[in-house]
Amino acid sequence: MPTFDFKQVDVFASEPLKGNPLAVVIAADGLTDETMAAFARWTNLSETIFLLQPTTPQADYRVRIFTPGRELPFAGHPTLGACAVWLGSGGRARGDTIVQECPAGLITLRLDGSRVAFAAPPRVRSGPVESGLLPRLADGLGVGADEILEAQWVDNGPGWLAVRLASRRQVLDLRPDMAVLGDLKVGVVAPWDPAVDGPDAQFELRAFVPGLGIPEDPVTGSLNAGVAQWLIGSGQAPESYVASQGTALGRAGRVHVQKSGSDIWVGGEVVTCIAGTVTL
Repeated sequence: MPTFDFKQVDVFASEPLKGNPLAVVIAADGLTDETMAAFARWTNLSETIFLLQPTTPQADYRVRIFTPGRELPFAGHPTLGACAVWLGSGGRARGDTIVQECPAGLITLRLDGSRVAFAAPPRVRSGPVESGLLPRLADGLGVGADEILEAQWVDNGPGWLAVRLASRRQVLDLRPDMAVLGDLKVGVVAPWDPAVDGPDAQFELRAFVPGLGIPEDPVTGSLNAGVAQWLIGSGQAPESYVASQGTALGRAGRVHVQKSGSDIWVGGEVVTCIAGTVTL
């Protein structure tokens, strides 16, 4: 059986065990779809990725992204982790930016000091969530319908919708009913109050994805990208801010968002926790 270089990294954290873990199999071109899916089930992480040779000359590398339940066309924290591991394994970009190929298309990344950042891809679905879905969202999140200030589609591939609440405390106190949420991919966001929550971040997020076999994702790049496009575009967030995620799970994820021209960049730190080989 072939052996592959392997890393497990922590994304959106400046120290190990505080962000969102990601399993990375390097130079995995020889693996079948079935083996990739089986390994993702075995790691039981929110995502496991496989670094591959690109199929288009515009890309520097290619990635496939698997949850324990299925393959994703795009996801944020795997994109940042893939780029960091590719660079750490000797990858060299041909230009000022790095281009990742994935089923959702070509994703542009850049180095931002010690962080890696990706340009938020276009949303495939946006606008208000249908009114008929709001009672299910309220029941699934365990809040009153009047506590949902706004609900928007922020889908850039995985299927995200986002709910805005009034306070960070409300977000952290959520005890969702995963059976009611079902196959919905639900993000929840609220602003930090500097007088109560401190100055370290400006927004708190949580992400519930029971249909993917992950009741709650610790720190979620794709959700943060869609939420940033919504909040910045509607004037509810500044063009540069930090989002906190993972607090309810004992993590300390920090997502750095910055609008530059027409692009919104979503970035974070990536640290290596495990390095070795895996036999598949």
